[in-house]
Amino acid sequence: MLTVNKILPQGLGLAPVLLKRAATVELDWDVRQKSRFDATDSQGRHLGVFLPRGTVVRGGDVLVTESGDMVRVLAAPQPVLVITPCAEHGSPFDLVRAAYHLGNRHVQIELRPDRLQIEPDHVLADMLRAMHLTVREASEAFEPEGGAYAAGGHGHTHDHGHSPEVNPPHGAPGHVHGPGCGHSHAHDHAHDPAPAPAPRGKPIGIAIKIEAAPHVHGPGCGHDHGDGHGHKH
Repeated sequence: MLTVNKILPQGLGLAPVLLKRAATVELDWDVRQKSRFDATDSQGRHLGVFLPRGTVVRGGDVLVTESGDMVRVLAAPQPVLVITPCAEHGSPFDLVRAAYHLGNRHVQIELRPDRLQIEPDHVLADMLRAMHLTVREASEAFEPEGGAYAAGGHGHTHDHGHSPEVNPPHGAPGHVHGPGCGHSHAHDHAHDPAPAPAPRGKPIGIAIKIEAAPHVHGPGCGHDHGDGHGHKH
């Protein structure tokens, strides 16, 4: 058995020629949403897959074995319900309404520009037909939308990290921080130091009154010494 403990989303970083040469393994959605499973690849090799918990495997991902072998994942066709607007009096907006009601029921949905796909459920099929949508059964690869805040899978995710730009591209507005921008603003701004509180109790430094030496008049003392002192002879 080959042990798989690494996954490359969509074969990221691999040359196309390596992807074409790699063995393949077909997996339906029930298996691909698990992080631990067994499978057999196109070369007849038994795979024991042990991925980090919460990992979701998508069609086009590449599994890497402990020995470095690569196995490309194919999303296997499986029974699904294909939901489209009524050809006579429907509109694309009907798909938005359908996705809203299905989402309220926590149904896994594959979103496409012209249709929705869900796993078979006759109750949901009746509800959708009552909303004047067309529902048909088919066998298709199923890739439901990943949760916007899912910690596990790597469905349609993009890195929107805002690294600070000293000189943003010409014409591109810089990011303005403010309420609702979603960034954590640590209060580490430089503020003028607050005035020191008034001392409480007896001050440590006590002024000492020093008695000045009595002034002695004489030459150079700078005082005007008139001759009218009235000396008695």
